[in-house]
Amino acid sequence: MAQHDLRPIIEVRNLRKEYPVEDETVVALERVNLTIPQGQICCIFGESGSGKSTLLNQLAGMEKPTRGGVKIGGVPVSKLNERELAAFRQKHIGFVFQSYNLLPNLTALENVAMPLMFRGVSKDQRERTARAVLKRVGLGHRLSHYPRQMSGGQQQRVGIARAFVTKPEVVFADEPTGNLDSKTKAEVMAMICSFARDFNQTIVLVTHDPQMASYADRIVTLLDGNIVSDRANQPAISPSTPAPTPTQPSIIRQQSTISTNQGASR
Repeated sequence: MAQHDLRPIIEVRNLRKEYPVEDETVVALERVNLTIPQGQICCIFGESGSGKSTLLNQLAGMEKPTRGGVKIGGVPVSKLNERELAAFRQKHIGFVFQSYNLLPNLTALENVAMPLMFRGVSKDQRERTARAVLKRVGLGHRLSHYPRQMSGGQQQRVGIARAFVTKPEVVFADEPTGNLDSKTKAEVMAMICSFARDFNQTIVLVTHDPQMASYADRIVTLLDGNIVSDRANQPAISPSTPAPTPTQPSIIRQQSTISTNQGASR
């Protein structure tokens, strides 16, 4: 079992999410309680309609809960307004998407460097950092290529590099291998796990695929909006790869609260 910091980084308390559908109310999440420690790779596992995507949206602050709430690093993300959420995600959260979500008119290097631009990093520094991370994921020869010039596996490697380039404390990975073949799936998951292990980052992996779940330290299974299983897992062994040069020091570990003025000032 991989070692990780037992201090909680994500705390979910009495989380309930309802959606009005015509004259009915659909309960997507019943009453979810979950604590994820720093450095853990946690899989939210379930079939379509289980509530796993709704839970991911709640964790990332994409939707407001009906009741209960989510904290990340002590910050009540469920209570932040859109401006505060944008500032918080920019500093502390990374995303890996199933559909890659690369900007088509930017090169691989420009896509990966973009999160650093939002942090105010100089052009030279962000390109150096982006180049190093792309080399780590095996795309040092594709820096000037556009998404349309790359395979699905290569595009997802760019997506991984973009998610990790700022060294966020938490990365949400939503079915990150859903569009890939089995060999590329294993390569992509090995990369994600390698980054997480090297920098003690927390990964929340959402999937319906047992093969992908096998890479996690912990598998939390959802069914009909409820956690029906929460078990430790011996993760699949990931190959070791060199770590990129760190970019900026962690911020979230030095704070426990966020004021509404802090988000508004940005």
